[in-house]
Amino acid sequence: MTDEQFRLLGHELVDRIASLLASIRTHPVTPAESPEVVRAALAATRVLPEEGKDPMALLRDATGLLLEHSLFNGHPRFYGYITSSAAPIGMLADFLAAAVNANVGAWKLSPMATEMEAQVIRWLAQFIGYPADCGGLLLSGGNMANLTCFLAARAALSGWDVRKQGVAGGPRLCVYASAETHTWIQKATDLTGLGTEAIHWIDGRQPMDVDELERRYRQDIDQGYQPFLVVGSAGTVSTGAVDPLPELAGFCQEHRLWFHVDGAYGAFAAAVAGAPPDLKGLQSADSVAVDPHKWLYAPLEAGCALVRNSAALRDAFSYHPPYYNFDVEGVNYFDMGPQNSRGFRALKVWLSLQHAGASGYREMIQDDITLARYLYDSAAENPELEAITNHLSITTLRYVPGELRSSLGSQQTEDYLNHLNQRLLAAIENSGEAFISNAVIAGKYALRFCIVNFRASTGDIEAMPQLVVRLGREVHAELTERPGTRDLGRKESTA
Repeated sequence: MTDEQFRLLGHELVDRIASLLASIRTHPVTPAESPEVVRAALAATRVLPEEGKDPMALLRDATGLLLEHSLFNGHPRFYGYITSSAAPIGMLADFLAAAVNANVGAWKLSPMATEMEAQVIRWLAQFIGYPADCGGLLLSGGNMANLTCFLAARAALSGWDVRKQGVAGGPRLCVYASAETHTWIQKATDLTGLGTEAIHWIDGRQPMDVDELERRYRQDIDQGYQPFLVVGSAGTVSTGAVDPLPELAGFCQEHRLWFHVDGAYGAFAAAVAGAPPDLKGLQSADSVAVDPHKWLYAPLEAGCALVRNSAALRDAFSYHPPYYNFDVEGVNYFDMGPQNSRGFRALKVWLSLQHAGASGYREMIQDDITLARYLYDSAAENPELEAITNHLSITTLRYVPGELRSSLGSQQTEDYLNHLNQRLLAAIENSGEAFISNAVIAGKYALRFCIVNFRASTGDIEAMPQLVVRLGREVHAELTERPGTRDLGRKESTA
């Protein structure tokens, strides 16, 4: 490709992307197409071309495929999973980062990119009130950030050389987490050889019950386990609830356990006035996972592990084979985490943090929290909706036909409502008017709205109860027109 070709292609692509951003509100959130339709558009069964093709035609074709057959999480009515709208400056940052193509594994290979990442780590820590002299690194997302902290904890507190001898080198290790903890904890215990039975779930009331944690800890000690880690959540996936982090920190200090906080979603709210007081417990954690691609609106991928003692990361990951010839005067991130080859993730976060500033982010996060509360209050006032929970920027609710209000709580009605709202979720997604997800709360199948979207407006939120009620009525009518439908719903929801 010539320099002039590259320039023309780049200008045209930027124009197409700018047009998308300007018109995104007019697009459906998702085309809601079947896999067969998408594969047909792609011509998925064709073989690898033998001859090359014109890059202009290829790029236009790729742009068309993506813009016509994608879900847009940048749409102002995307409230599904905790994936935010991507900041435009982050899009440009990824373009620039790919041009430099730094391998941010060793300082020598990426001097400026490495220093930018180190600065981003300090800024993220400062933003949530964590010690700015901590260690850390950027990773793909919450799973890898939490796993990295998990491995640091295991190496620090196993009591033997677990990296050399494995988990069989000592007593049975175990960790504590609540039932609301994200599934990264299962992956971590699986991948590290502990097995998922090493997770000792703390049941009882939510958020995590510290009295139950104390009881289980003493029982485990008596049974020969070696506890090493307690996981607290700063914003659970389903509802955004925050565990009693200060109490958990005190428990871990008393028993000399590693205190880790999964703050992938909610930790950034600690910077906002009026944030849940329990978020102050972040300051006492041994490690925290945060995701800039969640509430800091960075394009995917951008997760981050923060560890109070940076030496704990080196102790968990560093190896120095003879074919490495890297100096130690700067940070070599291959010493700090599981990857050797690492992309330049920091640039999009580095630029975005400066573009908005800390005050800009506090304002946007507060706006999201306010919109979620507005949705909860609107649902509570609607006679056909039941507002269930509101924490941080997540609101859950469900559609309840008026004639069923008087029988709420009966098994038949609750089973039918679970079936109805499950069908309603699919109807909302297929409409293209909004995209949401679900949660199951005390046996209730709820519609879950997670607002981490700087494009969302008050008008968008005001439209949600109307949409849920309109489609809820349609689904309810379809279900009740068929004989035996309520029995079917009951059977499906209890299976």
